[in-house]
Amino acid sequence: MSFFLVTGATGFLGKAITRQLSLKQFKVLTMGRQPINDIVCDLALASPNINVNDIDFVIHCAGKAHSFPDTAFEKKLFFDINLNGTNNLLKALESLDKLPKAFVYISSVSVYGCVKGIEISEDFPLVAKDSYGLSKIQAEQLVKNWCYKNNVVCTILRLPLLVGKNPPGNLGEMLKAINRGYYFNIGGGTAQKSMVLAEDVAKFIPIIAVIGGTYNLTDGIHPTFSDLSQAIARKTVYNLPLIVAKTIGLMGDVLGKKVPINSFKVQKITSDLTFDDSKARVFGWNPSSVLEYLHKNVLC
Repeated sequence: MSFFLVTGATGFLGKAITRQLSLKQFKVLTMGRQPINDIVCDLALASPNINVNDIDFVIHCAGKAHSFPDTAFEKKLFFDINLNGTNNLLKALESLDKLPKAFVYISSVSVYGCVKGIEISEDFPLVAKDSYGLSKIQAEQLVKNWCYKNNVVCTILRLPLLVGKNPPGNLGEMLKAINRGYYFNIGGGTAQKSMVLAEDVAKFIPIIAVIGGTYNLTDGIHPTFSDLSQAIARKTVYNLPLIVAKTIGLMGDVLGKKVPINSFKVQKITSDLTFDDSKARVFGWNPSSVLEYLHKNVLC
């Protein structure tokens, strides 16, 4: 029976992963900052004390995302948690009598640094300039180097928007706006975005962890904002003309956080951004449709 260590186990994806591993009867050791974890540790501050020597697989979900830093301190937090936290975990693993067979790092499509693009593959240059994207690029390389040095199978999963019950980030904000009645699509909501179900990612990890490699994971359908919002709201969603949105965006450029959107956000919302997951499909990646899931489930 394989033994898994999951960091960030109480987070959105971490919960889905531990749930799926438990259903498959795997042994699971959880790590996180909350006291309900088997190992309680803030990886940004210290290396954990791992007192189990027969861990087969490590799934590193712990990380910082879903925020837009304004200050140097806020930007530094991304590197403290995503990069230094990963380094502290690797140091702890090196202290074990036996290293794990495989290491799975949960990364993000943000490493590509793209606002728009169609079917971006894993070979696309990693050109992110923001703190989140850069910290993920550097953490990926750290993990790859460590795994190569220690002969550990390395898997990097680059994920887009995650979908499931009570989601975090942009989808969570979208849900709140729809529930409160002030959400609207921009320019008809025709922009396509890659998404993936957290449960599908969780189910795929035990399969791909023994193989290794770097993979984008999506549902392969890439819904539009219009499709997504209507599936969630189950009714017609208001539309804001693009020219009006651009005008508000220009106001946001000047007034800052007093206005909910700026020109950059308008560009992101109205641009197609999709990723190619064909590399993962060679190894059995067969995800469900996000839209079909939304039609059958209420997210919050």
